[in-house]
Amino acid sequence: MSKANLIAQAADLKDRVTAEVESISGGLAYVKALILEYFGPNGLTAAYVVVAVLALLLIWRLTRITFAALKYLVVPAIGLAVLGSFVLPYSFVMLLPITATACSLILLVKG
Repeated sequence: MSKANLIAQAADLKDRVTAEVESISGGLAYVKALILEYFGPNGLTAAYVVVAVLALLLIWRLTRITFAALKYLVVPAIGLAVLGSFVLPYSFVMLLPITATACSLILLVKG
């Protein structure tokens, strides 16, 4: 690909992304105006609180999933692979996929 072609593709991509962002922000402005029209400023404040609570709930759930994966998958898989490499005639690199699979099954059953 030539440099001019890459620059043209980048400019086209920038224009498409800008158009999508403007359409999303226009939709949010419409929703904000609709809430203000039907429920007033108190309704808009309530909507902001609801969106904030939902965002915090989503972040909290993702954090819990991340720590569960670390607790039940990453740390035990590495520990078992290290112990297995000392006891068995296999290397750490060969045991890690096996222990990661076993620990992921445990995480799947644990929920």
